[in-house]
Amino acid sequence: MQQLNYHAGALRLAADPRSRPGVRTRFTLTQVGFRTPEPGSSMPSLSSRVLRPVFVLTAVALGLAGCRGRTAAPPVATPALTIDRTSAALGSPIELHYHFTVAPGARFDQNYRVMVHFVNADEELMWTDDHFPPVPTTQWKPGQQIDYRRTLFLPVYPYVGEAYVEVGLYSPTTQKRLTLKGEDIGQRAYRVARLDILPQTANLPLQYTDGWHQAELAQHDPNTQWRWTMKSGTITFPNPKRDSTFYLQLDNPSGAFDQPQHVTVSVNGQSVLQFDLPPKQELLQKIPLTAAQLGTAGTGTITIAVDKTFIPADIPALHSTDPRELGVRVFRAFLLPG
Repeated sequence: MQQLNYHAGALRLAADPRSRPGVRTRFTLTQVGFRTPEPGSSMPSLSSRVLRPVFVLTAVALGLAGCRGRTAAPPVATPALTIDRTSAALGSPIELHYHFTVAPGARFDQNYRVMVHFVNADEELMWTDDHFPPVPTTQWKPGQQIDYRRTLFLPVYPYVGEAYVEVGLYSPTTQKRLTLKGEDIGQRAYRVARLDILPQTANLPLQYTDGWHQAELAQHDPNTQWRWTMKSGTITFPNPKRDSTFYLQLDNPSGAFDQPQHVTVSVNGQSVLQFDLPPKQELLQKIPLTAAQLGTAGTGTITIAVDKTFIPADIPALHSTDPRELGVRVFRAFLLPG
């Protein structure tokens, strides 16, 4: 922000150190008080007792490149983002397809991170999904097409309505952002997508019934929670009776096993997926389910079973007093119809 002080017909511009290059400004003139001319002043006056108004002209940063006379750096890439849905409920997964077209002559001196900001209708930041692209930027070539996908579970955030996604490229060491080609909304953040946020109640409610321990929260991140299974854990759900996708995010961080655990996922008693879960490795499985597999009953069941379990208190190397029988740690289990 900048402040322009006006008093007794004189203008004085004081630059705020927080001002950033490449921002547009809007000025508002506000009277904040009166000033008595100093004795002997050359400023015209009717009397030394005349009070002269003092005004503050405030410049509000709005993000217009080039207003300071600086030549913007040429864009290094054109970003694009496609979201698999136009609306999504809080807590649900969305599939993000990122695309960067590298500009002719572009060169990258380091591996830049992709900035991903989700903002509300008032352009207030809600959450982020910053990440390094799978192909490091130092390997990007002029004219190359960079395509990749990411799955994001929307946080349970106190907001519903219009949301926008802004992307950028920035240095993880200096935080400096690169110039891209697109709709610059300020400070080299580029709007690439829109999403309608729905309330969490729009999701299918899942109930953890048999074979589960109580939910636990991460000590330093209340948005991260999980449940441990026993030998097997069962989930019941209202049957959408149409093709759906079951998302299952899980791991086993204990180090209790040297070899992978074998996991079987069943729907209504029929196996739909079997896979190995390596020790201390988190996996996200996206399991397509047909309407026929879900059946015609009003409710259905999903069971997650493992070939071996452990009791932490029985393994000296774990230094634990936990007496529970543990299978796998499940972060997310989500059934998405359609």
